[in-house]
Amino acid sequence: MSNLTAGMKIYLKIYDRMPGRRLVLAILPTLTIVLFIFFFLFSVRVKPPFIASTNNTITLRKAARFSLLIGILTWPNKYDRRHFLRLVYGIQSSPIADIDVKFVLCNLTNVEQRVFVGLEILRFNDIIILNCTENMNSGKTYTYFSSLPRIVSRPYDYVMKADDDVFLRLAPLALSLQPLPRLDLYYGFVIPCTSMNPFVHYMSGMGFVLSWDLVDWIGESNIPRNNTYGPEDRLVAEWLNMGSKAYNRFTSKPAMYDYPGTNGRCSHELIPGTVAVHRLKRWDQWLHVLHYFNITQEFEQSSLYKL
Repeated sequence: MSNLTAGMKIYLKIYDRMPGRRLVLAILPTLTIVLFIFFFLFSVRVKPPFIASTNNTITLRKAARFSLLIGILTWPNKYDRRHFLRLVYGIQSSPIADIDVKFVLCNLTNVEQRVFVGLEILRFNDIIILNCTENMNSGKTYTYFSSLPRIVSRPYDYVMKADDDVFLRLAPLALSLQPLPRLDLYYGFVIPCTSMNPFVHYMSGMGFVLSWDLVDWIGESNIPRNNTYGPEDRLVAEWLNMGSKAYNRFTSKPAMYDYPGTNGRCSHELIPGTVAVHRLKRWDQWLHVLHYFNITQEFEQSSLYKL
């Protein structure tokens, strides 16, 4: 026992004279902590961004949401059309997108408009009034896009311009946009009707989408500012081409189209994967479309009514 104790004393004396002793003692606590963290991390199972469903398919745990503003360009006196469209879009939604639908007007011009539109604003808060005179091809679309960065409370991933005679199916629209780029994007129904090349000509005014960076650019650039008179949908493509913008262009054919029989080759029969149907001028056309897509499928019977 005494020999062992003497040996330990000799070892400690030698160790005490080692030049790296103080360094080892200094880093030992830090090294212990690092090793603990290392083993802890590798002992914990990190959940992946995907989960397997019961049928052995892989699904997203949580889909990445994006935002879309749909501006429906219409006229102040179209009270009935706005109320009808509120019903059509108010019962639609998408699980992958935050979608705001707004009605876009130019300046109100009489007492009737100020009172009736004022009531709409108080009740629904879904109207944008631009500083312009009502028009179709004299700058309203430019005023709409260029004003948005100044008047909306937040930027959107995408902004859409749509007509008030188009039926948009919000869930298929969102699904078609989800995999697309969030920057430098121009999306819609490419003209001419037979074309599938979104880099030639322009997207129809029935409804086209721009990414927010392009909306910002329209508000800042002199290119659109100095070229606002003419067919509004064609002008937008001219701006983008002159500014070398919108390298990401997509056409949603055949999911976007004109109502059957209304516009030659731009029209075809209704199809299940529809994103938009345009040129709905009559109530019987709207009835056909809404019935085809079973727009009231979530309807529940009640003792208060029988349909």
